[in-house]
Amino acid sequence: MESSDLKNRKHAGKSNKHRENASKQERQNERLRRSVSKEPDKDDGLLEDIVKTSRNSPRVSEKSENSSGKISANGNLVGKSLSGSGNLNGADDDAGVESKVTRRVGAETKKSGEVAARDVDIKNFTVEFRVDLVTVLLFVVAFFTRVYKLATPNNIVFDELHYGKYVSLYMRKTFFFDQHPPLGKQLIAAVAHFTGYDGNFTFSRIGTEYGPAVPIFWLRFVPALCGSLLSPAVYKLLLEAQLNRWTALLGGVLIIFDNSLLTQSRFILMESMLLLFCTVGLLFLLRFQKSKFISVSWILYGLLSAAFFTFAVSVKYVGFYSFCLAFIITCRYLWQLLPNKSISDVQIILQTIARWLIFTVIPVVIYLTIFYIHLNILHKAGPHDSVMTSAFQASLDGGLASITKGQPLNVVHGSQITLRHTHGRTCWLHSHNHVYPVKYPDKRGSSHQQQVTCYSFKDVNNWWIVKRPERDDLVVGDDVDPIKDGDTIQLVHGITSRALNSHDVAAPMTPHSQEISCYIDYNVSMPGQLLWNVNIINKDAEGPIWHAIKSQVRLIHKSTGFALRFSGKQLPDWGFNQHEVVGDRVLEQQDTIWNVEEHRYTKTEDQKERERQMLNAEMIPTSRTTLTFWEKFLELQSKMLWHTEQLQSHMYSSEPMEWPLMDKSIAYWIDKNSNAQIHLLGNILIWYTGSLSIVTYAALYAFYLMRRRRLCYDLSPSEWSRFLLAGELFLAGYLIHYLPYFFVERTMFLHNYLPAFLFKVLLLCFVIEHIDLVLSKVFGNRMVTLLYRSLVCVWLLAVLFVYKTFLALSYGMTKLTAEEILDLRWKDTWDFILRKDLS
Repeated sequence: MESSDLKNRKHAGKSNKHRENASKQERQNERLRRSVSKEPDKDDGLLEDIVKTSRNSPRVSEKSENSSGKISANGNLVGKSLSGSGNLNGADDDAGVESKVTRRVGAETKKSGEVAARDVDIKNFTVEFRVDLVTVLLFVVAFFTRVYKLATPNNIVFDELHYGKYVSLYMRKTFFFDQHPPLGKQLIAAVAHFTGYDGNFTFSRIGTEYGPAVPIFWLRFVPALCGSLLSPAVYKLLLEAQLNRWTALLGGVLIIFDNSLLTQSRFILMESMLLLFCTVGLLFLLRFQKSKFISVSWILYGLLSAAFFTFAVSVKYVGFYSFCLAFIITCRYLWQLLPNKSISDVQIILQTIARWLIFTVIPVVIYLTIFYIHLNILHKAGPHDSVMTSAFQASLDGGLASITKGQPLNVVHGSQITLRHTHGRTCWLHSHNHVYPVKYPDKRGSSHQQQVTCYSFKDVNNWWIVKRPERDDLVVGDDVDPIKDGDTIQLVHGITSRALNSHDVAAPMTPHSQEISCYIDYNVSMPGQLLWNVNIINKDAEGPIWHAIKSQVRLIHKSTGFALRFSGKQLPDWGFNQHEVVGDRVLEQQDTIWNVEEHRYTKTEDQKERERQMLNAEMIPTSRTTLTFWEKFLELQSKMLWHTEQLQSHMYSSEPMEWPLMDKSIAYWIDKNSNAQIHLLGNILIWYTGSLSIVTYAALYAFYLMRRRRLCYDLSPSEWSRFLLAGELFLAGYLIHYLPYFFVERTMFLHNYLPAFLFKVLLLCFVIEHIDLVLSKVFGNRMVTLLYRSLVCVWLLAVLFVYKTFLALSYGMTKLTAEEILDLRWKDTWDFILRKDLS
C-alpha cells in the first residue's frame, strides 16, 4: 500500500508539473495573441478552453482517469463535453474536435493578421509634420527685415516705374510689351486684383507719390515674401549639398544681412522671385538625384525641380542660366552611372529618357500655360501695339487705331498703302524729298537719287501708291484690278510722286548690297528701273490675292532680281538717323518680308487732294482680326527674344568687371525734402570675402589636383567628393550666371550681378567650412580650430556692423546730413546724391 501511495503521489506530482507547464504555455500564447490583436474576441474564453484542452494537455504514455473523463495516449480528451451537453466518443470525435479547434484558431489568426496588416498600412500612409526651428527662425528674421515699413517710401522707386505700369495694364487688361516673361508681373497683379486695385494710377516718373487708391504695401509684398523665403531656402540647399548645419545657418544669415538683397526685396522688382525660384529648383534637383529611380520621391522632386526652374525662366530670361546649371549637373550624374556595373545599359537609357522628359515636357507645359494666361488677359490694344505686326494689332480689342476706317481687304491698282517691316524692328518703308550725298566719307559715290529709308514712326511720307506699269492713272475705278502673287507693279511715293527704284549702285551703309531710291530723272544716261515683282509668301494660307495686314510679301526688283530688304543699319545725319533699306541678292530671309498695314483706295487724280487725304487719314478701329494662340505666342516670343533697343547711357550703369568688388552703386530714390535716399549697395564685407573665396577655391582645387597627380591624397574620398560637388554647384553656378554678361551689348546695372552673387555666397560658406576641416587635419590642435572659428565669429560681427551702417541707404527712412552721406562713401566710385539747397 505504501508503495502504491508513493506511486500515486509521484504520478500526481508529474501531472501537476505538466499542468503548470501547460498553464505557463497558455499564458505565453495569450500574450502573443493580444500583441497581434488589441481587441479581444467575444469567444476568446471558449477558444482559450479549447486550445488549452486540445493542445496544452499533458501527454502521457499510459491511460489515466480523472473526474473529467479519459485522456488517451495521444493526449486528446475523451469523455464529457466541455460545455456539459454531451459526450465525445471515439477517434472520429477526437478528429472533429481537433478540426474545430484548427478552424477557430486559423480564423482568429487570419483575423489578427488582417488587423495587423491594416495597422501597417495606416503607418505607411502616416504624414509626419516636423518643424525645423532654424528654418522658421531664419524666415521670421528675414520677413521682419523685408516687410518693416514696406510702404515707405510712398513713391515710385527705380524700376517700379516699369513693373508697376505693367501691373496697372494687367488690371485694365491692356496689352503691353516687355522683353522678359510675365510670371513675376502676374503674381504681383494677382495680389493687386484681390486688394481691389483698379490700375488707373499713372506711373509717370521716379519719385511720383502713390495715390491712396494704390495698395503699395501689397504690390511690394510678393517680392518681400520671396526675399524672406530665400534665406531658409539657402539654408536647406547648403544642407542638401552636404555642408554641416552651422555652415548652412551661416549661409542663411549672410542672405538676410546683405543690403543689396534687402533693398531688391522691398520694391516692385523681379530679382527676389528669380533668386528664390533658382534656389528652390536647385534644392529639389539635389534631392531628385539622391532619390531612388521611379520612386514617389524621385518623381515628386523631379517635377518640383523642373517646375521651379521654369518659374525662374518665366520671371526673367536670365533664369535660363540656372537651367543650364541643372543640365550640367544632370549630365554629370548620368556620366557617373556609366561605370557602375550594377546598373544595366537599359536602366541608364531609361533614366536618361525619364530625365529628358521631366526637364522638357514640364517646362514647356508650364511656360505655355503662363503665356496662355498672359495673352488671354491682355486682349485690349495698348501703348506698345506698334512693336507687334499689323495682324497682331488687329487681333486686339480696339487694336486697329493705326488702320483707316473702312479699310478694304484687297490691294489693287491705285491702292494707297503703308508697307511695314514684318519681322524684327518695327518700321515703315519711307521716303522724303532729300537725296543721297554725292560722295560718302569712304570716297564712294552715290546715285544722288531720292532717299528711301525705313522709319520707326507713323508719318505721311510712309504712304505709297500701287500702280500697274501699263496704266497711267492712279485711281481705283469701279472695276477694281486686284494685285496677285507674281504680278509686276510700280510703287509711287504718295507725297513726292516718284517711283521706287533700284540699280547697280552700292548702298550707303552696306556696300555689298544695292541702293534703293526714288527715281529722279536728271536727263542723264541712267534710266529708271522701276518694276517690282510681288511674291506672296503665305499664299497657301491667305490666297494668291495681295491682302492688307495678313499677306506677307517680298518685293523683288525685276531688273536685278534683288529683294527689298531692311538692313538694320542706321544712316548718319544726312539720312536723319533713319534705317537703311537695300536690295539684297539673298531672297529667303526675314528682313525681306513686308506687309501692308494701312490701306485705302485712291479716288482722285488731283495730287493736292491726294496729299490732303493722306494727311487727314482717319485712324478709326474696325473689326478684329482673329489669330490663334500659337500665332500670337510665336510672334510675341520672337519679338521678346530678338527685339533690341538702342543703347542708352545712364549715369548709374556699370560693366561686369565692376560688379564683384561693387565699384558702382545705383540710386533708386531720393526724398524731395531731405537727403534721405535709397541706393542699391551690397554688404561690402560679404562681397569682398565672397570674391576672395572664389580665388581660394580655385587655388585649393589646383593644389589638390597636383597633389593627387603625385598620389598624395590629402582628402578622403568622401571629402574629395564634397569638394568637387561644391565646385560643380557653386563655382559653376557663379560663372554661368556671371560670364555671359561680358558678351551682352546693352545697358547693364549692378542688380544684374545678384544671381551670380547668390552662388558666390554659397561658395563662401563652403570655403569657410573646408578651411576649418583643413586646419583640423593639418594641425590636429583644438586651439587652432577654436582660434579660426573665433575669427569667423568676429568676421560675422563685422558683417552685422556693415549691414547696420548702410541700413539708412537700404530703407531710405533716415534724413541724412551731408557729413553722414560722405561718411558712407567708402569708395570714391560710389555716387551718392546731395541736395544743394540742404548742404
